[in-house]
Amino acid sequence: MKYLQQLLIITFIAFIGETLNHFIPLPIPGSIYGLVLMFLALDLKIIHIDQVNVTGKFLLEIMPVLFIPPAANFVGSWDAAKAVLVPGTLISCITTVIGMVVVGLVTQAVIRHEDKNKKEAE
Repeated sequence: MKYLQQLLIITFIAFIGETLNHFIPLPIPGSIYGLVLMFLALDLKIIHIDQVNVTGKFLLEIMPVLFIPPAANFVGSWDAAKAVLVPGTLISCITTVIGMVVVGLVTQAVIRHEDKNKKEAE
C-alpha cells in the first residue's frame, strides 16, 4: 500500500505539471513544471521525502528500461533521423563543452568569493 500511495503522490504532482503546461502559454514541458513543483513541495516540507523516497528510487532504477520504446521508435525512423544526425551530434558536443566550461568558471568564482569573504572575516 505504501508503494501505491507514493506512486499516487508522484503521479498527482506530474498531473499538476501537465495541467499547468496546458494553461500556461510558455514553451516549457509539463514534466519540468512537475519537477519544479515536486522540488518546491519537498523544500517547503509540504511533502516529506519519506512519502516518495522508495518509489522514487525504484523509478530511477528502472529508468533505462523506460528508454527502450523511444529507442525502438528511433530505429524505425532512421531515414528521417539520418539527415540531422551529424548536426545534432555536433551541437550536442559543443553545447556540452560550453556548459562544462561555464559551470567550471562559475564554480571557481564562487570558491574565490567564499575564500575572500573568509579572509576578510578573519
